[in-house]
Amino acid sequence: MVAERGTRAFWPLWSVVFVALGLLMLGLQDEVAVEWVWGAGLVLLAGAGWALWRGLRMFRWPARSEALSRLDRTMRGNPIQAALDTQAIGAADAASLAVWRAHQSRMRDRLKEARAVEPDMRVAAADPFALRYLALLVLSVAILFGSLMRVQSVTSMGAGGPDLAQGPAWEGWMQPPPYTRLPTVYLNDITGGLSVPEGAEITLRMYGEVGALSVTEDVSGRDLSEADAQATAQDFEVLRSGQVAVDGPGGRVWQIAMVADDAPSVRRDGEIETSYEGEAQIPFAGTDDHGVVAGVARIALDLEAVDRRYGRAMEPEARPVIEVPLPMPVTGDRSDFTETLVANFSEHAWANLPVRLELGVEDGRGQRGLSEPEYLTLPGRRFFDPVAAAVIEQRQALLWNRLNAEEIAVTLRAVLNRPDELFRKDMMALRTRLLMERIETLAPYGFTDAQQDEIAQALWDLALEMEEGDLEDARQRMQRAQERLEEAMKNGASEQEIAELMQELREATRDYMRQLAQEQQRQQEQNPEMQQGGNPQDMMEMSQDDIQRMMDRIQELMEEGRMAEAAEAMRQLQEMLENMQITQGQGQGGQSPGEQAMEGLSETLRDQQELSDEAFRDLNQGQQGGRQPGEQPGQEPGQQPGQEQGQDRAEGQQGQGGDRSLQDGLAQRQQALRDELNRQRRNLPGEGSEAGERAGQALERAEGAMDGAERALRDGDLAEAIDRQSQAMEALREGIRSLGEAMAEQQQEQQGGGQQGFAEGGDPREQRDPLGRDSGNSGRVGTDEGLLQGEDVYRRAEELLGELRRRSGDADRSQEERDYLERLLDRF
Repeated sequence: MVAERGTRAFWPLWSVVFVALGLLMLGLQDEVAVEWVWGAGLVLLAGAGWALWRGLRMFRWPARSEALSRLDRTMRGNPIQAALDTQAIGAADAASLAVWRAHQSRMRDRLKEARAVEPDMRVAAADPFALRYLALLVLSVAILFGSLMRVQSVTSMGAGGPDLAQGPAWEGWMQPPPYTRLPTVYLNDITGGLSVPEGAEITLRMYGEVGALSVTEDVSGRDLSEADAQATAQDFEVLRSGQVAVDGPGGRVWQIAMVADDAPSVRRDGEIETSYEGEAQIPFAGTDDHGVVAGVARIALDLEAVDRRYGRAMEPEARPVIEVPLPMPVTGDRSDFTETLVANFSEHAWANLPVRLELGVEDGRGQRGLSEPEYLTLPGRRFFDPVAAAVIEQRQALLWNRLNAEEIAVTLRAVLNRPDELFRKDMMALRTRLLMERIETLAPYGFTDAQQDEIAQALWDLALEMEEGDLEDARQRMQRAQERLEEAMKNGASEQEIAELMQELREATRDYMRQLAQEQQRQQEQNPEMQQGGNPQDMMEMSQDDIQRMMDRIQELMEEGRMAEAAEAMRQLQEMLENMQITQGQGQGGQSPGEQAMEGLSETLRDQQELSDEAFRDLNQGQQGGRQPGEQPGQEPGQQPGQEQGQDRAEGQQGQGGDRSLQDGLAQRQQALRDELNRQRRNLPGEGSEAGERAGQALERAEGAMDGAERALRDGDLAEAIDRQSQAMEALREGIRSLGEAMAEQQQEQQGGGQQGFAEGGDPREQRDPLGRDSGNSGRVGTDEGLLQGEDVYRRAEELLGELRRRSGDADRSQEERDYLERLLDRF
């Protein structure tokens, strides 16, 4: 009870004492003016006096009776009180007296259960703001980061204190730059010489009578007056070697040897590798005595080395230098490291042109280092299809200078001279013609930046489609890859060559299987009886896992030098691929609503392509009949758009190509397609997800474009109708892609659900688990692959780290998310 009452009475006193002691141990009295110290001391002293008066007033020593009562309340029936009581009535009655004695006897027996009462030290009711914990926190911080030795410095602030007898005192610290990660040095413990990194900060504090101590130094390059030298607070930076001295009683001299901070350096290290898609891997090495902080690669056009013929004869448009941040090691030492810059410059205006590459790095002090300029060809994707290469050449001419537009249109018109011989599909010729007409329309008025970028992107997409091709092209690429690999095996090629050719075969096979799966799906839709399966003897069923295992076996045989067995295995693989039917995984007996929606949209896209091809053929017939490209419906050759026609509009429509009844039939088919798309939009899967919303918006745009195409067909404007149909097809493709993403997200959420194989048209490269491995396509969950596989694992890791760094620096994200990303970067 004494402890309880003392705690409740004197907790403000020890709280004030804890705060005062903590502040003194932390040395705050040395960081502020003496007036503040005296003021804080008076406040704390007044608080301590009030707390002492309050405690003495509240404290009351507990009496014996209070202690007995407190103990009695802890037992059943208050046995102490019962033992001390006397019988009030019936003392003369023997029976009553016997009952009373029996009761007191039981109560005395209960006294044996008495135990010491634990004190209740809680003072929450008296301290609702928990000020006592704040005082305890201050003392705990002082114990961890302060020192009792610093408490004595407060005695030098009062007149007649110990310092009058002891004389003046000083303290000093040398703090290296943070990026060096070197410890702070306490100068009071150092005598003689001291090695100091460049940019270190020296702090000196003098106590006692002002002027008794002074500082002289020649390491910072500053000019010190007498008053400056006697200042009680000295802070300066070490910029050169020299001497630092504290002059006066108890002074000291240090010989400072400054360790210069060298500028960082960077160099190109190794060969630049470029993938088939144009992705470049540029290795480099960086060094610095304390570590590189950041870096950048700058790429500028080497105009003198450019072949200035054809589309590059005129001066190029001004473009900024390409600047790409260099990847830095996330963990480990940055003083000497090698990394690889991974980037794709294929769509840039300087792709495959001579450039000057210069790497730059920066250290923590802000010093920069540059590599020797290197002159090379900017890596980019190569196009081997002649028409695709021609389209890319015209795209580069447009990006070189938009004044090339008229010559570009002439070149595209020459390419379109024999479309049946150069284009595999009418759709490609159609898209080329639309681009040519748009360039011809805009050329006289000049291109805006947005129009230039738009047409350049359209030319790039067209060239990609021409280059990658369809099922037949995929089969031919796979056969060429097989032939090249067989030829390399016969000629005894190196292991690196064989590995590269094997990787090429893998990629070509994956592309072929994707195209084959889509083709089989279309055939099953057109011939439902095929879904029941044909003659098992005429068709071989294989999964992607089976093909992967066979390729791994072939590569293993080649690495072991068993070329004859590898060639035989290659022949068997070729026969299997030629007679292959892509198998399905679980859920083979039916299709989900999402798969049905994908099939329906794909069918709508094919129908729209066929309809657009017919409109394009009708437009060609009209142009062969005498109308020039770009003339309005019903306009005579050579007549201005604003002139009135003397003929009926129907005759003009026939003059542009195609009779009115054919165009009405096309318009009715377009209306039917629009109605079908409207029906398909009502029950799309993935509702509520981001990808599902994107799919809905894309299909809504497709429906609007179809509506515009229908109106144009009814008005006889075939060129406008083809343009609208092209927009509808592009929006349909985007909707199908977004719908596929939505279905993939749903599949990931439904862990353990049925997974369709490649017969659904899925891209085998996209069927991977969260660790990037093929998830298997033979009805099982899991994979036999290792975690690290393939040649692009480091590139993928670097991409992930780059994305983490980008998101961690995004100020729009929540602080919790950025903290989580920082923890990931610190760990990996």
